[in-house]
Amino acid sequence: MINEIKKDAQERMKKTLESLDHAFAKIRTGRAHPSILDSVMVSYYGADTPLRQVANVTVEDSRTLALSVFDKGMIQAVEKAIMTSDLGLNPATAGTTIRVPMPALTEETRKGFTKQARAEAEQARVAIRNIRRDALAQLKDLVKEKEISEDEERRAADEVQKLTDKFVAEVDKGLEAKETDLMAV
Repeated sequence: MINEIKKDAQERMKKTLESLDHAFAKIRTGRAHPSILDSVMVSYYGADTPLRQVANVTVEDSRTLALSVFDKGMIQAVEKAIMTSDLGLNPATAGTTIRVPMPALTEETRKGFTKQARAEAEQARVAIRNIRRDALAQLKDLVKEKEISEDEERRAADEVQKLTDKFVAEVDKGLEAKETDLMAV
């Protein structure tokens, strides 16, 4: 029973880290990366479709993404979707290829993106602590129902705390890497 609670907490904490990685991928740095366009939705015959399903996104050079649209009639829609996204990108169409240059980040935008990354990291830390709180509440319920002793509960609570510390350290390490990436000129 205790192992199930710990395993559940660990899996939920891993999912929180994965979610944080996705959030960090959406925060653009000065370098081109295909995951920047993951949040862009294209109106594809009346239905909002993820950009990756209507175009192939590749990195042309360190500051340019190249898109090859599968359906040539969709080039205008893809270009419009990128422009209207909140990423601040201006695509340029050259025949059947759409090039998306990454504008250089100013000091102000770097600080803004760093602040956004810190907020995402804090949300992840809060989520991890909430998972810890849930696990500890489950352990207390087991003690109340006399399924485990208080000593077992205390040992399990210590293990849950170690797990929490480990995942919070992972969040901090990810944030530090993202901040370093953002501040690199």
